[in-house]
Amino acid sequence: MSPPDSALPFQQLSPDEILNAVESLGYACDGHVTALNSYENRVYQIGIWDNKPIIAKFYRPQRWSDDCINEEHAYTAELAEHEIPVINPLRDAHGQTLFQTGSYRIALYPRVGGRAPELDDPDHLVQLGRCLARIHNVSAVKAFVHRPSIDIKTMAQDPAEFLLANHFIPSDLTASYTALTQHLYTAIQACFARVENCGFIRLHGDCHIGNILWYDNAPFIVDFDDARMGPSIQDLLMFLSGERNYMQARLHDLLEGYCEFRDFDACELHLIEPLRTMRMVHYAGWLARRWNDPAFFQAFPWFNTQTYWQTHILHLKEQLSLMAEAPLEWQRK
Repeated sequence: MSPPDSALPFQQLSPDEILNAVESLGYACDGHVTALNSYENRVYQIGIWDNKPIIAKFYRPQRWSDDCINEEHAYTAELAEHEIPVINPLRDAHGQTLFQTGSYRIALYPRVGGRAPELDDPDHLVQLGRCLARIHNVSAVKAFVHRPSIDIKTMAQDPAEFLLANHFIPSDLTASYTALTQHLYTAIQACFARVENCGFIRLHGDCHIGNILWYDNAPFIVDFDDARMGPSIQDLLMFLSGERNYMQARLHDLLEGYCEFRDFDACELHLIEPLRTMRMVHYAGWLARRWNDPAFFQAFPWFNTQTYWQTHILHLKEQLSLMAEAPLEWQRK
């Protein structure tokens, strides 16, 4: 089979190809294939004869190297060894977790059910804080070798330059967007300068409500595909949104649980809004880079419209103002 087209990387991934890939790894498929909610990669629930279904994850070609993926798998294995509730890939008899089947790399996972956490429930946030602190304790033991770090270039400057170079920003908004992003870079750098001694650790990297499964009154953390080095607050900030008083209360709940297992440096609170800003710019750039993938066009029909870009620029202007304000406050009791 020829390599997948980089613009249409999953075009050749038919149901037969999916089943053949899983069966080549020693599983007797019963023919049931259910696509799950994933866009960067392709993830399917696969029925298995006389057994529970498994989850097959087909990695997007040319995104991560084998070393990066194996390092992610080693990271979650390390967390599991410390009895942290993560979903580990299944291993073969040789301990391997990443496989090449035809044109695609694949990993298999056990199916774990659950529901989304309730972020308005203080008890859920306290438990989530405990879980993230335990993850970070293990994460701080050593650094990633192959996976990247969070930085302004890859998370903001490169995506913004891609949007401009490929004419995603409407012509009547280009000057405004260009000037705004320059101001954003300056503000982001100023915020990071306030916490120069902030240590980077291994992170989940994309820790949001969609990557948490609440099962048996406890959180399971899933999908470490974006794991990278960065400040610990990165894994907490996506649970903090809304009005300032609301975020302040949610932060208190998270850190109440977090600090039962790990100290938190309040200086990192300066990084909430710059990290959020970089995520917003990066997200728009990510959608643009994937816009030739039909799955993205179908799932995000609101993207790349005049209204989208006007709203995006408005939100970035709000972020510029937020980065100039005092950060959220927290004092350990």
